[in-house]
Amino acid sequence: MIVWINGAFGAGKTQTAFELHRRLPGSFVYDPENVGYFIRRNLPKELAGGDFQHFPMWREMNYHMLAYLNREHKGVLLVPMTVVDTGYFDEMAGRLRREGADVRHFALCASRETLLKRLRSRREGPDSWAAQQIDRCVKGLAHEAFRHHLDTEHHTVRDNVEAIASLAGLELQPDNRGPWRRRADRLLTTLKHIRLK
Repeated sequence: MIVWINGAFGAGKTQTAFELHRRLPGSFVYDPENVGYFIRRNLPKELAGGDFQHFPMWREMNYHMLAYLNREHKGVLLVPMTVVDTGYFDEMAGRLRREGADVRHFALCASRETLLKRLRSRREGPDSWAAQQIDRCVKGLAHEAFRHHLDTEHHTVRDNVEAIASLAGLELQPDNRGPWRRRADRLLTTLKHIRLK
């Protein structure tokens, strides 16, 4: 199974994916952004700018990676990635589904104010690239192609993890960590995923 966790920037995709990973033995977190950074680093500057999702090779490479992992890896694949273009999503998730892959999609949703607050907590202000994408993301994710929508407004990461697991029919291991350990794990996840653009 592939569990695609979508949402605007600041929705909690990465934290949710890694919390699921901690509680799903044998699961693997696949980050499609890494392909985008690889493409950017290996193109001349004049070709490397803009949103890497617009590169057809980004979508093609991620499709092939996910198809390979889905075929060869026995555990659940967790994919935290914002994609709000229905055509782009279809080139990857839709194509996988047509070939028989079990792709479950969840969009983490929250108000603009909440998303901005979450971005501030990771040192991204209202003028940051991520903040400027909020309206575009919210509008795009409202499309039927991006169901199932999970309202995260007043829910914790743990709530989101349990909701996704329930909807996807996944059995979670108990979370026996104390509150300090949970906070430390989330901080470590945040630090590991800071992108220097």
